[in-house]
Amino acid sequence: MEEGRTGVLPPLPERMRPQTLDDYAGQEHLVGKGSVLRNMIESGNLSSFILWGPPGVGKTTLAKIVANVTNRQFYTLSAISAGVKDVRDIIDRAKADKNSVFAGSSLSPILFIDEIHRFNKAQQDALLGAVEEGLVILIGATTENPSFEVINPLLSRCQVFVLKSLDVKDLEALLERALKTDTLLSAQKIIVKETEALFRFSGGDARKLLNALEIVVDASPKNKPIVLDNNSVGKYLQENVSKYDKGGELHYDVISAFIKSVRGSDPNAAVYYLARMLDGGEDPLFIARRLCILASEDIGLANPNALLLADSCFRVVNSIGMPEARIPLAETTIYLASSPKSNSAYMAIANAFEAVKANPTASVPLYLRNAPTELMSNLGYADGYKYAHDYPGHFTDLEFMPGELAGTVLYHPAQNRQEDTLSAYLKACWPKYYGTAKKEE
Repeated sequence: MEEGRTGVLPPLPERMRPQTLDDYAGQEHLVGKGSVLRNMIESGNLSSFILWGPPGVGKTTLAKIVANVTNRQFYTLSAISAGVKDVRDIIDRAKADKNSVFAGSSLSPILFIDEIHRFNKAQQDALLGAVEEGLVILIGATTENPSFEVINPLLSRCQVFVLKSLDVKDLEALLERALKTDTLLSAQKIIVKETEALFRFSGGDARKLLNALEIVVDASPKNKPIVLDNNSVGKYLQENVSKYDKGGELHYDVISAFIKSVRGSDPNAAVYYLARMLDGGEDPLFIARRLCILASEDIGLANPNALLLADSCFRVVNSIGMPEARIPLAETTIYLASSPKSNSAYMAIANAFEAVKANPTASVPLYLRNAPTELMSNLGYADGYKYAHDYPGHFTDLEFMPGELAGTVLYHPAQNRQEDTLSAYLKACWPKYYGTAKKEE
């Protein structure tokens, strides 16, 4: 990193942080001329709101611009580290500000809460009175659906604005502005030949785009023009992957590696990526939810106990919180990674949805319908139904599919000890479907 007179310069994303709405990248539906949020900001008549969107789309930046444009005091809290006491301290300071004059006015200060979805109910309750009285203007930022994560009394007092991932047009404008206006970049000869790889690495995230750009520029040979093309971007980012992923973000790359390590039966890699996520500030409940999905999707009927353990893990993590939650998360991660794998249930429901899509109005056979009235009985409802428990082995060879789908096989047992037992039972019951040849859906 280049040094200036006062020491090491901040990273490129911080140097490029816009100060006005006109420099703000993307979100035209919110900050474009005549939009609802822009009109509210420019009028100065603010009400509390929540910014909901993926990482790196400018939630924090937008909150700071609002404070600058409206000339209000700006307080900030991170839901990762703040507690109820911190919330109350800010409210007390806001009361003091209200009784004094900030920048020639007595406007309510802005309280920005990053990752507000991580605030528990008690912390959110502590905000209610101050928001309701207008003592503070709350701006919350979240990557999670606020209707699930923010308590209703607080949510009802806030507007929700949805931010989108930056599209190619937004990324191109951001890249051009960085190359032209940043002091360090504009002083170098940078030739842009291709941007596909750079934009793909960014994933619509402005911060990732600028981090990646800075890495490529810093890693390129000195004293010659810097060429930005797909090969150079891929090469330098792969060599600096740890630097690219730093910063305590929600790192989709690390989450993806975690999921694939569990699916690939590598407990060592899985627990490593678990630690990476927790160390980076990932919500432990998000990880616990992913473990529940993994238990169903990738382990499934090969080890049905996996889902029970994952569900228990989710409940325990929700009860005890961090740092102790890391232990049941590690226990469940190792168990799932070390379990036999099967996606047969996942494939079965996918096949079933395809069958429903192809035959949305397939008729339920009359003998499978109830006959609560005399008319329905006269029409043949329930006529011919065979009660399984009245037959040997509690089984009767009855076609349960609609006529249009008779004989369709949606579930194909995978090869593992648990499903070998299921397969043997199904072959005994349904040799015409689960014999040596499979009838495809």
